This record gives sequence, C-alpha cells and structure tokens, in this order.
Amino acid sequence: MLQVGEVSRKLGLNPQTLYFYERIGLIPSPLRTEAGYRLFSQEDVDRLAFITQTKAMGLSLDDIREILAAKDGKFPACQAVHDSLLKKARMIEETIQQLQILHDELLPLIDHCRQHIECQDCPNSQESCADTDDPRHGFHQSCSAWQGRTEMSSEIKQ
Repeated sequence: MLQVGEVSRKLGLNPQTLYFYERIGLIPSPLRTEAGYRLFSQEDVDRLAFITQTKAMGLSLDDIREILAAKDGKFPACQAVHDSLLKKARMIEETIQQLQILHDELLPLIDHCRQHIECQDCPNSQESCADTDDPRHGFHQSCSAWQGRTEMSSEIKQ
C-alpha cells in the first residue's frame, strides 16, 4: 500500500490530481489509515497509470471514464462507448500513419547528415559552410536534401 506522496512521485502526478480523480469518480476512494491518510493498492496505482497514459494520448476524462466503466464490467451505454472508442482508435491510427510518413521523410536527411557530420575540408564552422555550394560540406542550400528539409519544415508547420 502506498500513500499519496509515493503514488504521486511514482506516476509523476500532483497530489491534487489524485484527489481530483477520486472526487470525480475515476478512482474509488482508497483505504485510509487510522490517521486518515489515503492508502493506494497496486490496483489503484495501475488504474491511475492507465488514466495517466490515456490522458497523455489525448483522451478526455469523460472518454476515460467510459473506458474504465467498460473495464469494470459496467456497460451503461455500450453503443456510445463503442462509437467513442472506435473514433479514438481511428484517430490514433491516423496519428501513427502521419508519424510514419514523417519518419520516412527524416531517414534520408539523417543519412545525408551522417555523411557530412564533419566538414573537414572547410576552415570555417559548419554554419558558414551551409552557405556554400561546395559538395564537400554539410547541408547546402543548393542541395536537394536541403531543399527537401525546407519543404518538409513548411509541411510540418501546416
């Protein structure tokens, strides 16, 4: 059994967040010591970890409440929970696909940079080298990798 401070440190949560989750019913009221201190079981900690992870992935507390109700075997509105979970799963899948595209675009740039990590033939710093068209130097404004980098930057900002 863990006290509030221990759970807070373990999960990186503010103690007030634990009290709030208890107050709104996301976690059951934990056991208490004779002095009134809350004692969290491993099951409570696991539930809090689940709440923290799903919240970090963008789910609202209402969405999390529905998921927890389903996990607890309470299915007050199965269709609503199903629709909400399906929507979230699709959003997560889209995010994964977008991240994979970005990952695939970054790989050639990483390879290019790896090949030009050290600008050994240049007496100047790499910042100065970036303005030259000399192919012996790092990223160059005339280089297709440089152009792809700036195009990708503008796409990311959109």
